[in-house]
Amino acid sequence: MPTEHGIEIEHIHPGGIAETVGLQPGDILKSVNDNRLRDPIDFIYYGTDEHLDIEFRRKGKSMRISMRREPGAVFGLEFKPFRIMTCRNNCIFCFVKQLPPGMRKTLYVKDEDYRMSFLYGNYITLTNLKWADKKRIVEQRLSPLFISVHSTNRAVRNRLLGNAKAADIMKELQFLSDNKIRFNVQIVLCPGYNDGADLRQTLTDLYRFYPYVLSVAVVPVGLTMHRKQSVRPVEKVDALEAVRVIESFQKRYIKRHGNPLIYGADELYLKAGLVLPPAKAYGELHQIENGVGMVSLFLSEAKKMKITQPLQCKKKYLTFTGTSFYPFLKKFLERLSDREGVQIEVFPVENRFFGASITVAGLLTGRDVIKAALDRTTGHETMLVPDVVLDGEDRFLDDVTLRDVEETLGISARKIAATPEGLAGGISQA
Repeated sequence: MPTEHGIEIEHIHPGGIAETVGLQPGDILKSVNDNRLRDPIDFIYYGTDEHLDIEFRRKGKSMRISMRREPGAVFGLEFKPFRIMTCRNNCIFCFVKQLPPGMRKTLYVKDEDYRMSFLYGNYITLTNLKWADKKRIVEQRLSPLFISVHSTNRAVRNRLLGNAKAADIMKELQFLSDNKIRFNVQIVLCPGYNDGADLRQTLTDLYRFYPYVLSVAVVPVGLTMHRKQSVRPVEKVDALEAVRVIESFQKRYIKRHGNPLIYGADELYLKAGLVLPPAKAYGELHQIENGVGMVSLFLSEAKKMKITQPLQCKKKYLTFTGTSFYPFLKKFLERLSDREGVQIEVFPVENRFFGASITVAGLLTGRDVIKAALDRTTGHETMLVPDVVLDGEDRFLDDVTLRDVEETLGISARKIAATPEGLAGGISQA
């Protein structure tokens, strides 16, 4: 949690500047070169000078360190989390409001913080920015930001946001582009609201901000079985029409700039039953964490992957994924088995916790994974668990831990990176 006097160090990494100058976990940094520190962004911004004078407090005692920062040197410290600005909208498709009780507490936080957008790529609607926030974004060049637009029609957007007083998003984006702040945009596609003609108009309007708008992603609305609002899911016909609109804009922008600018989420193509574009079609993959280009990147990396460490071919492995990615992962592992002799079985996990319409691996719970694996563990020694289903403490969304999985299934469970190299690395471990 933040303190009113600065930002508290949570962890010091060995070999960094912080360790060298004697900073310690628990120290509260108050200022850098007489600039007051409100959060880690201030430290990043003011800490770039060559000569640094850092004022801090340790166990109630004020102290000061003066130092010279060598080019390329890394501080090597982590701060305790700061208090997050929360969302005051009442979006008709809000995923937080579709969550049942009993999950990790952090999942119920409705984040609407421009700092989290800059630091971690979280999407914000720009509906709670004060003038001081805008001024800071410009002064500290907090770019790029990640912005949920949904529609440039104010009436449609405000209806989607459940906020009749939300500011005109076009004016907000104009302010950012006028001040050369770059941004990535997402449109959560809700059939009957912002599809069809409204989608085409929104894509047309957003192009006005090129080149400050780096990318626009069209993502199908995610609906769980716990939703209360009557929002219709994206069906195949909706997805086909959306992809048709997206590709018509892509052709235009590729011709003008060599850059598609507009992208459809992987799930949109899967719902439409269409072949996914190649990885190179996604350019710099600005929105890969939003499920845009993720499958194509995995397939591209799998094709190029070279095995550099001997794999443990005598052991039998088990792994899993969501139902949408299952066919792609199954093909990759079949090729890996044929080429390297690896014995590994992959199985799809249907999302019973949120509902079968939620098909991505990142929203699987520990209980659903355990239920799906119970009859599959015989003869297997290790289950490889993709990191996208776990938090930093190795907990699933429902607070089930990796250790719980091991104790329940009776086999070891090993966290791996959800990449071809991550899978190979998990198999190569003894």
